[in-house]
Amino acid sequence: MLELRSVSKIYKPDIWALKNISLSVKPGEFVSIVGKSGTGKTTLAKLLIAQERLSQGKIHIGGWDISRIRNYEVPTLRRQVGTIFQEFHLLDQKTVYENVAFALEVLGGRRKRIRQVVPEVLDIVGLKDKIRRYPRHLSGGEKQRVVIARALVHRPKLLIADEPTGNLDTVNTREVIDLLLKINELGTTVILITHNKNIVNHLKKRVITLDSGQILSDQEKGTYQLN
Repeated sequence: MLELRSVSKIYKPDIWALKNISLSVKPGEFVSIVGKSGTGKTTLAKLLIAQERLSQGKIHIGGWDISRIRNYEVPTLRRQVGTIFQEFHLLDQKTVYENVAFALEVLGGRRKRIRQVVPEVLDIVGLKDKIRRYPRHLSGGEKQRVVIARALVHRPKLLIADEPTGNLDTVNTREVIDLLLKINELGTTVILITHNKNIVNHLKKRVITLDSGQILSDQEKGTYQLN
């Protein structure tokens, strides 16, 4: 599903955000990537969706070499790789349904497909009964579930969640993580980037720890080991 070979990201003049990262993720895996602030976690996420371009190395997603991806190919990549970030970035003037539908509309999705897919993904995230509500009427956890639904509309093979619970309380955090596990069980590969020790220890899934832009450890059934 995902393979990184000697990947580095250097910001001018000589700041190494990532240095010689090599790893592979199998289809259907659930992987947590952890590390302190400034260790390169978010930079890695941005490389995987071509929001940033790598300085050295190779990145393959589903067999596609995106190392030198062209600008016109980026929308195709982002249909295959769903992304969830800490900030919701919902459109306040649009309903839940319209926020999710917008992700299809901007890429020219047909109305028939939109009418079919949007209710399906909202059902998956447990918001089918709130499709006409606006973001201001939702809790933080519900907003994040809208974001997850939006990331699922293209039925991505890979889902990247970068600190998806950073703005949530304990109850909503648990609900969002349970939802990510459900999505993973349905066959989507999930990469969770987090600093939440409790989440990582509860999951008992593969854990990759970054430190100073390099891989410190890679545990098959790992725990959060940073102080």
